[in-house]
Amino acid sequence: MKGLFLAALGALVVVIAALCVGKYLISPADVFDVIWARITGGPLTADPTADTVVFNIRLPRILAALLVGAALAAAGATFQGMFRNPLVSPDILGVSAGASLGAILGIFTSQTVWVIQAMTFVGGLFTVALVMAIGAAVRRHDAILVLVLVGIAVETLLGSAISLIKILADPYNQLPAITYWLLGSLTAINRADLVSILIPIAIGVAPLYLLRWRLNLLTLSEDEARALGVDTRKLRLLFIVCATLITSAAVSVSGIIGWVGLLIPHMARFLVGPDFSRLLPASLLLGGGYLVLVDTLARTIAGIEVPLGILTAVIGAPFFLWLLATRERGWQ
Repeated sequence: MKGLFLAALGALVVVIAALCVGKYLISPADVFDVIWARITGGPLTADPTADTVVFNIRLPRILAALLVGAALAAAGATFQGMFRNPLVSPDILGVSAGASLGAILGIFTSQTVWVIQAMTFVGGLFTVALVMAIGAAVRRHDAILVLVLVGIAVETLLGSAISLIKILADPYNQLPAITYWLLGSLTAINRADLVSILIPIAIGVAPLYLLRWRLNLLTLSEDEARALGVDTRKLRLLFIVCATLITSAAVSVSGIIGWVGLLIPHMARFLVGPDFSRLLPASLLLGGGYLVLVDTLARTIAGIEVPLGILTAVIGAPFFLWLLATRERGWQ
């Protein structure tokens, strides 16, 4: 419980700091005054500009970062435990590549924002369905290994399709939009986007949380898990669908943000241990807080906004190497 408390406290501190920091600085006292006035309906003693900045600009973006970071981290923890591999991330089954292709097709055909988000979501789900169908057709090998290998092959194929679309795209309008989307950003987030991702993320996270103790059984061998009365095939299918759902929902509004689903579960594992009943809540809290921190850096460290994918790679890769160098033998 101490680890979960520290993760929650860290996320809270990061959120408060993100509300204060930006081109327009707001003191913590004014932030609390604005929030209190909104909650109670009382008089506002702070600058009215602070109220506008907090609730119309920063808060929607911070909430989106919390949701996207939590979703990617939860999906990463689920895939790592389910496939018994510490190097697995949410895009292992081609989720990110499929979602990216859907979004890029939407941008290429000049669709509206809602249509692009829907195509992103459908692309991720369709890709995983394709990977699982191919994996089911190849029954002569280990099921987990086949899924991973098929996912890598499909992701490579979709990557080539993305490259082809980039070549065909208008270099003055479509290509910059596609490139910027692939780098990840929360710049254009609004309240409607929050609703569009909150529902699928909640639907996907709920079964993971309610059945979080069962994922511990999937870290065992197939024979051991079945000996304990677990239908590993159905349970694995459920976890894959839920993790794919929340990943696709996150990618639909943020673009591709790497390293969160790979790095954060390792941090959570060091903080609370490998038990998924504690690992999942810790991953949710750390993932949300981490992406809020990175997004705050993205909009404040330079005169222009830095894409999130660049910052997560710059921060994540060295830190991951440090984890590999310092961790004890074995990760479960």
